[in-house]
Amino acid sequence: MKHRSGWIVMGRLIGLVKPLSGYMVLAILMGLVGHLCASLITIFGAYAVLNRLGFESVPAIPKLFVGLAIFAVMRAALRYGEQSCNHFIAFKLLALIRDRVFRALRRLAPAKLDGRDKGDLISVITADIELLEVFYAHTISPAAIWLLFTICMSVFIGAYHRVLGAVAFGAYLTVGVVIPLLISKRSGNDGANFRAKSGALSGFVLDSLRGLSEIIQYGQGAQRLAQMNLRGDELAKDEERMKGNTGINTAVTQSVILFFDLAMLVMSAFLYGAGKIDFAGVLIPTIALFSSFGPSVALANLGSTLQNTFAAGNRVLDILEEKPIINEVHGKSESAFSGAKADQVHFIYDREDILKNVSVEIEKNAIIGITGRSGSGKSTLLKLFMRFYDAQAGRITISDRPIAEINTDNLRGMESFVTQQTHLFHDSIRNNLRISKLDASEAEIEAACRMASVHEFIMTLPQGYDTPVGELGDTLSGGERQRIGLARAFLHDAPFLLLDEPTSNLDSLNEAIILKSLLKARNGKTVALVSHRASTMRIADRVVSVEHGRIS
Repeated sequence: MKHRSGWIVMGRLIGLVKPLSGYMVLAILMGLVGHLCASLITIFGAYAVLNRLGFESVPAIPKLFVGLAIFAVMRAALRYGEQSCNHFIAFKLLALIRDRVFRALRRLAPAKLDGRDKGDLISVITADIELLEVFYAHTISPAAIWLLFTICMSVFIGAYHRVLGAVAFGAYLTVGVVIPLLISKRSGNDGANFRAKSGALSGFVLDSLRGLSEIIQYGQGAQRLAQMNLRGDELAKDEERMKGNTGINTAVTQSVILFFDLAMLVMSAFLYGAGKIDFAGVLIPTIALFSSFGPSVALANLGSTLQNTFAAGNRVLDILEEKPIINEVHGKSESAFSGAKADQVHFIYDREDILKNVSVEIEKNAIIGITGRSGSGKSTLLKLFMRFYDAQAGRITISDRPIAEINTDNLRGMESFVTQQTHLFHDSIRNNLRISKLDASEAEIEAACRMASVHEFIMTLPQGYDTPVGELGDTLSGGERQRIGLARAFLHDAPFLLLDEPTSNLDSLNEAIILKSLLKARNGKTVALVSHRASTMRIADRVVSVEHGRIS
């Protein structure tokens, strides 16, 4: 995770408010006027006391009570308006941020997401983004309101005597800025550690759920649960420490407020004794300070949560600002598929040589078999043709054009890629198939499934093509998922098929049916076929072997 200071994180998060800046200004204005109305209610009460004591410069009692009523109604209406604006901004921005995060993940996939902890990603997308609601609804406008309110009240109190104005300004500054910064500094990296551990726990739980059958099979339930409880206990301790800081923050804030209230009373009494101010100069500034710590307390209460919020914001910014390994290509001329070629390709992944000077030509309408031991780089070669990665040396071309110069949509339209593990979404079989062609007709779907030897199986299910497949397709066997993955590829109807172990989970009968379908559908199709099975390689026009990253 990239380290950023709290000020940098805050600046970047504030920058995201730009599309809703008008609402933010409105919320700040309503909050400022609302807090002024709340203070004026108490101040007008003090004016009423002065009126009863015979101060002629004070408005009459009826006018004061009318003012009190107006301020009370305005305070309620403006408070409601401010909170409505803030929460509208917060939840609208959360939606926009989630959209930007999903777009960023799309840009980063698959290269930057390979091996990434999916549970941690889920934690960022859900919990971390949700935590930003506190920042947008209860931090930005309260900070601006505090600044403007501090200026207004310091000037008002300072009108009686500039020393009293200085005391008020010092009180607001200490409560609203100094205390939150000290508490935040005292919290250290507690917030960042808490968010990191929370993400790790989410990943551990997700991993445990996915491997539940293995955990039960090998009797590791107690051990796995103990590890989960240990991680949970560590999180609870971190949260307890953070809550303790919150309690300290509240106690310190209230003590400092009491100190400054007494300081204002003592200072105004001293000035009164010295003949610098009259009794109104004692009562109004003191009452005004007593009633005007609302914005400062709102800001002070953020001190113990800022680290947690900034840690969440930092994790979100990590995704938004991470640069993809592969950038999508747009604006180039379209290409029609006429063959593919790898020429002296060298690819390194995580400092390990995967492919070394690999050259292979895949002619149009040919079926090229690619064999080799596990880990020899066969699947990597197909991913390079898909441009999931870029080779460090050599060239990958399609239709005699470097794939980095082909529009990404054009490239994806020319290729269908079937991986070893078919991912199925928690949806119906029909919708899982249509992901490869959204406007596919029922006839096209059925034809693709017949080619993949899965139509008859689907028709035996209770709801046919509308049958839900469960999360990750866990209601289906590995072979059934694999055949649906093949049906997707057939439905996509791309001229270049890249098949990575397409029959590994199939019995001999279904393998023969699918290979027959491939031969039947090869007219106008080019196939790169990776497999360990000699029976699968029999349909290939030519077979190449990848050994230790080299073609033989």
